[in-house]
Amino acid sequence: MATRVVTSHEMQKQLPELLLLISEGNDIIIKKDNKPFAKLMAISKFEKKRIAGLNKGEIWTSEDFDKPLSDAFWLGEK
Repeated sequence: MATRVVTSHEMQKQLPELLLLISEGNDIIIKKDNKPFAKLMAISKFEKKRIAGLNKGEIWTSEDFDKPLSDAFWLGEK
């Protein structure tokens, strides 16, 4: 998610593009006299869709990760 800063003049010229950015979860700050004046944002947050396999190979799991834990572990013994 990103924030874009535009002047009120730019906002009028780029409204369709800015609305698309808002629909993608971005915020728009409008400045007037070189100072932040207003903020445009979506009413509800948009969740990005998850992509299966996107981070493949980024984590490692041992072969015995699902092996039952010992009684000593559950009893707090060392």
